[in-house]
Amino acid sequence: MDFVRTYGIPTDFAAAVAVARDGRPRTIDAGLVRYRTWSGEEAERWFANVGSVGMSGAVAQRANGMSKALGGKVTFFYALTRVFLEWENTEVTVRLDDAERRGRMHDVIVANGAWHGGGMMLAPDAQPDDGLFEVVLIGDVGKLDFLTTAPKIYKGRHVHHAKVEVLRSTVVEVDADERLPIEVEGEQIGTTPARFELMPGAVRLRVPTPS
Repeated sequence: MDFVRTYGIPTDFAAAVAVARDGRPRTIDAGLVRYRTWSGEEAERWFANVGSVGMSGAVAQRANGMSKALGGKVTFFYALTRVFLEWENTEVTVRLDDAERRGRMHDVIVANGAWHGGGMMLAPDAQPDDGLFEVVLIGDVGKLDFLTTAPKIYKGRHVHHAKVEVLRSTVVEVDADERLPIEVEGEQIGTTPARFELMPGAVRLRVPTPS
């Protein structure tokens, strides 16, 4: 849902098939993340939309273990709230093309697309074909920050919070003293250390033709 929302692809099956058959070709970037499995082995995974390190990995695991009867948006927000109450922010190091950030962080979002988690606009200015990740660093937010800011995620207004920083980079390396969960396309896949690398123009798809 989040991926097709970016490109205006319909959710109706027949309409989506028609776009796949007759739509306008578009080339977009992709991401490749190298990480550690929970057993400690090196692994890698491709993604086209969003990857992240931190609490969002735990949220993905909880959400994927829940019923989706109330829809993805409600499920992910409920999981987000439950996990946040148990989560402790961690000292994290993030290295980018020309910058480095260290400190206690809640989440590191590495985005090629704007939408994630059932309609959350985590990276509102992400462009899937500009050759750059939009990197959203969510710092040492507390419970009051969460209560006042979490609803703003659905409109992308959380990026204006004083403890949120938005950067751009082709490479993002994330490490921490303790192993942090990594999430890619809504699935928890492993732990830090992680290296995200942008692959320009790696994916071709069809999108609706402008009327």
